[in-house]
Amino acid sequence: MRILVWHVHGSWTTSLVQGPHEYLIPVVPGRGPEGRGRARTWDWPARAIEVTREDVQDHDVDVVILQRPEELFDLAETWLGGRRPGRDVPAIYVEHNAPQGRIADLRHPAADRPDITVAHVTHFNALFWDTGAAPTRVIEHGIVDPGYRYRGDLACAAVAINEPVRRGRVTGTDLLDRFRSVVDVDLFGMDVERLGGVEDPPQSVFHDELARRRVYLHPIRWTSLGLTLLEAMHLGMPVVALSTTEVPEAVPPEAGVVSNRLDVLDEALTRLIREPEEARRLGKAGREVALERYGLDRFLRDWDRTLEEVAA
Repeated sequence: MRILVWHVHGSWTTSLVQGPHEYLIPVVPGRGPEGRGRARTWDWPARAIEVTREDVQDHDVDVVILQRPEELFDLAETWLGGRRPGRDVPAIYVEHNAPQGRIADLRHPAADRPDITVAHVTHFNALFWDTGAAPTRVIEHGIVDPGYRYRGDLACAAVAINEPVRRGRVTGTDLLDRFRSVVDVDLFGMDVERLGGVEDPPQSVFHDELARRRVYLHPIRWTSLGLTLLEAMHLGMPVVALSTTEVPEAVPPEAGVVSNRLDVLDEALTRLIREPEEARRLGKAGREVALERYGLDRFLRDWDRTLEEVAA
C-alpha cells in the first residue's frame, strides 16, 4: 500500500514507518512545515521515501494520513493534484493533541466528515474531542523498543520537553525550578538551551542519556500522552508524573508515582533518588507494562487493520 504522510511528529512517524507499506514523505526546499522529509535524528527504513509535490501527483496514493488542519483543508489537496482527501483519496486524520479551549467548544476540524476516519492516539482524546458524525477509533501509541538500558547511575531526574519556553504552563515548565529545589533535574528536548537543557540529541544518544538518570519526571499538565514517557518506560526507568490526561492509564502504581499533589511527587522523587533498588524495581515493572500495552507489533496490527478498512 502507498501511503502519503507528512513528517509532523518524529517519534510517532518512526513507529508508523516500521510497517510493511511504502510511505511517501513530502519534502520541500528548506524542509519547512509543508514538507520536512525524512527524519534527521531517528533511524527510518528505506521504505520511507522522500517525495516532491510532482512525485506525488504522478503516482497513485492508496491512503493519505492527515495530522494538521492545514493538511485537511488545503495542503493535501494541493499535493494530490486537486484530488480531495476523503472524496477522491481514502483519508485518515490522526489526532495527536488534546483539545484546547472550553469543553463545549472542542469541535474537531474533521467533525461530521463521514468520508474521513479520525484516529485518536489516546482514549482521553477520543473522550474530549467532539467529532460529530465522523467515524472514529483509538489507535494507541506503539514504541520501537530501545531495549532495557536502565543504569540509573546519575542520581537525578530526567525531563523531556520540546519548546518549553513557548509552551510554558502547558508543559509544566514553571514547575521545573520547584522540582529542582528538591532534586537535580536534567532537561532534554528542542529549544531547551535557554533553560540549560541538552538540545535535541539523536535518538540513540538520547535514550542512553535518559537511562543514566535515576528517574523520569513528567511535569506536563496538558498533552495527549508524551511519547518520551513511554520510551522511558521501555528503557526501564521509574516514572514520577502529574496525574493528567492519559497518564494515569499509562503508568500504573507498580511503575511509578502519579499524583496531582506536588508534595507527593516531591517525596517520590526524593525517595527514588535515595533508593536506587526501588527505582530499578519500579522501572522493570514499568517496562513490562509498556511492552504489553504500547508495543510496536500491536500498534502496527491496529494500523494495518485501519488502513485496509479505509482503503477498501
